Amino acid sequence: MTELPGTGSSVIGGAQPPGGFLDAHGGYLVRLDSFSGLELLRLAREALALDSAEGATALRVTVNRRRKVVRLAFVAPFTAGRQGAHWYAAHHALARLLSRAANATVHAYVYDADEGEEVIAYGNGRRVGGERVVYEDAELPCPLDELDDATFERLQSRWPLGHLAYVFGLTREELVRMPRAMPAHVLMLDAADSSAEAALATLLPEPQAPRAGPDAG
Repeated sequence: MTELPGTGSSVIGGAQPPGGFLDAHGGYLVRLDSFSGLELLRLAREALALDSAEGATALRVTVNRRRKVVRLAFVAPFTAGRQGAHWYAAHHALARLLSRAANATVHAYVYDADEGEEVIAYGNGRRVGGERVVYEDAELPCPLDELDDATFERLQSRWPLGHLAYVFGLTREELVRMPRAMPAHVLMLDAADSSAEAALATLLPEPQAPRAGPDAG
């Protein structure tokens, strides 16, 4: 395949050259003001049971505080590597449960720089949308070796993760790199709910109520 403009990579969806951790990953993305009252660890355990998924040991939580975007991903043999990224294409129990508990749209996603990307949206426990693109089949405005940087970026912005990044107020690259976002925490699934809630509170502190000004009277 022809090398892409400005990337040094032959991977059409890639944010980096092939072979790195970010070449393929999946999970769930949601915008939250806080984790308070969500009982996230309980939801994660329930979701694994509903998805008949055994062997998970933890839930990795990463946060972009600027936009309050949260990524959730299970730590398990079945989510490891490229094949593991595609597990999220068919296992959406956590997205369903969390969308109802948080009253927010939760997006299950798959990103595979060698193949394509997919986003499936859930609201109030139901699927409310979804989009998938296979890079090999993507319509290009010109031959691949004639694409310049600006045209290629516009093209990517119309793909599922590019559109979702726009909705979240992030760049596509920021969204693709969410697995490495900071702050982050790995919640062990057998941990006490109280300890998990304390850890989550440090990742996304609750908004502080504005202080009342001095009494004018």
